[in-house]
Amino acid sequence: MKQQIRHVAKRSLSPSMQITWNIVQVIIGSFILALSFNLFLLPHGIASGGVSGISILVERQLHIPPAITQWTLNIPLFIAAIWLLGKKFGAKSILGSIVFPLFVLLTSHLPVPTDNPILASIYGGIGVGIGLAIVYRGGGSTGGLDLAAQMLHRLTGIPYNLAVVCFDGAVIIAAAIIISPELSLYALISLFVTSKSIDFVQNGLQLSKVAFIISEQTEQLEQAILHELNRGLTKLEGTGGYTGNPRNVIMVVVAQNEVSKLKRTVAKLDPTAFIIISNTGEVLGEGFKSYQ
Repeated sequence: MKQQIRHVAKRSLSPSMQITWNIVQVIIGSFILALSFNLFLLPHGIASGGVSGISILVERQLHIPPAITQWTLNIPLFIAAIWLLGKKFGAKSILGSIVFPLFVLLTSHLPVPTDNPILASIYGGIGVGIGLAIVYRGGGSTGGLDLAAQMLHRLTGIPYNLAVVCFDGAVIIAAAIIISPELSLYALISLFVTSKSIDFVQNGLQLSKVAFIISEQTEQLEQAILHELNRGLTKLEGTGGYTGNPRNVIMVVVAQNEVSKLKRTVAKLDPTAFIIISNTGEVLGEGFKSYQ
């Protein structure tokens, strides 16, 4: 008997509710960012890039509150982004550019939970990554050097990711000179943890695999995948590179815990089949993660 799986689709929000939800996410993410900044990064001088890192350097040298520096840098960057990139890019950044420094100011007097700079770099990186991921989910941005990287990309054609690395690298090098080389190494740790935390929040723990199966027994394999694994599939047309003969290719996406069952199924039906299995960062659609 064919097993039926019911998928309950989430109702999409109305446009006004979606805008409200996006604003809420940007505010929550900015608050988490500010907490991580004040509890872990600022007290230990861990300037891991961005305008927040610059504000730490300014605070160490000139004793200017970081929130003031962040507003001072974000406002001209925001205006320049509207001029160079258009109103769409500016609209995505205006809320985060305002509320993030505001939360930094409001949470500046909270007690520091640790004196260990390694723990501070790790937990600060986790908090910053979670906060940024929530802001990104809301379609927003905290402005800063992300806007500068976008503008540099637009003006010079330099890849955006390379521009971000250059700006963050310049801040970390400046931290090594102004504060200490050791703290710049902690900043690198924090930056690495931040990137992994963003990936975790955006993609979660749902690890999936995509498999390409080249076989002469495609009909039997299709039925087994559809009815035994309860997975959909896509049939592709390929051509043998050596023989030039047409080949049948099956593409199927499975959860990580289903990989062994898939391999056993293929081996039972066609031991000579050729299988390519690789990781996928994220899978959206029926049977996997919802779009909402």
